[in-house]
Amino acid sequence: MDNLTVSSLGPIRDANIDFGDLTIFVGSQASGKSILLQLIKLILDKNHTRETLEQYGYIWGSDADKILDRFFGEGMSAIWNDETTIKFGGKSFTKNSLIPKRGRKGKEENEEETIFYVPAQRIVCLNNGWPRFFSEYDDSAPYVLRYFGETLRQLLENGLVDNKNDVIFPQPQRLKESLRDSFNESIFHDGKIILDQSGSKKRFKLSIGNSIGVPSASIPFMTWSAGQKEFMPLLLSFYYLCPASRASRKDAIKYVIIEEPEMGLHPQAIESVILQVIDLLSRGYKVIISTHSPVLLEFAWAFNLLKKTKAKDNALFELFNVKKTPTYSRLFKDLLETKQLNTYYFDRVNNAVSVKDISSLDAGSEDIAISEWGGLSSFASKASDIVSKSVANEE
Repeated sequence: MDNLTVSSLGPIRDANIDFGDLTIFVGSQASGKSILLQLIKLILDKNHTRETLEQYGYIWGSDADKILDRFFGEGMSAIWNDETTIKFGGKSFTKNSLIPKRGRKGKEENEEETIFYVPAQRIVCLNNGWPRFFSEYDDSAPYVLRYFGETLRQLLENGLVDNKNDVIFPQPQRLKESLRDSFNESIFHDGKIILDQSGSKKRFKLSIGNSIGVPSASIPFMTWSAGQKEFMPLLLSFYYLCPASRASRKDAIKYVIIEEPEMGLHPQAIESVILQVIDLLSRGYKVIISTHSPVLLEFAWAFNLLKKTKAKDNALFELFNVKKTPTYSRLFKDLLETKQLNTYYFDRVNNAVSVKDISSLDAGSEDIAISEWGGLSSFASKASDIVSKSVANEE
């Protein structure tokens, strides 16, 4: 996954994207970020997608418009028009080329999944505290949402939970200890996520208390904080991507797409998610994130400057305010020495979106898209200017 060029796709007029180890997309709602991310999934995993849909009784067929509707969601085939051009990794794609051809033995080539996709609507996957079946979604739901929920369901059904204590979080063999501690401190606050099997259906519960002066309680999923609920499918995604032994993975996942990882989370919790993303990079994954959070851009800005000045890992310890541990030392050293981070802004002008490279995030740039970080820092800058003027007038 090196380069993607797109013209006239949905709201996107033009885009020319070079992917780094971590690539960040920013832009307003309905600016085409999800369309572009799902397009990448369809191109790279079209054979796996077809196999999955047919496994669950859906008909792929040969009508390209119907395939686009089935993948992106009802009515979404309209994003493709006569002027649409797609070039990915040096290869051009048409609507018809998205239809995989079966091999001589009735099998398609390259059926393995290469992209793990975490959609923005991920909370929809958890029905009262348990992932929904693939076939439970309305046919208008995007494929990436249905498949994501089904992946989490199978993960839980196939041995994620230790039957001895039914604890989902924290698990000593899941995630690095420093990262588990970070999630505990910023999101769960010594609460345990357990699998409740006492009723007719399995469901998550948050167990709190059991310490001196703190009464114990077992809280059902729907009464958790918004951030805890939003984070749960993301936590399970990290479990899937980071098994106890990286060598134990038998799939071909190379890329990870995460839409809006910040949803419902306090900035401190977003920092914990960034630390986990750094771990994904250290494991060899290429990661793409779409975001509306200035915290992600603040990290991107700091990282590029630290890398440019050849800073040591001490700077990242200060940035994230974490204790110096061997785990973090390895992650930060690898990040600064070997990884590249690119940022792109989906700039909407007169209902047409141009995708701009704003990787420098230079606050002094004459290009407002760069200086205001795709609009994510514009309010803070404006507020600062207004307050400064007000203070000057007072004096």
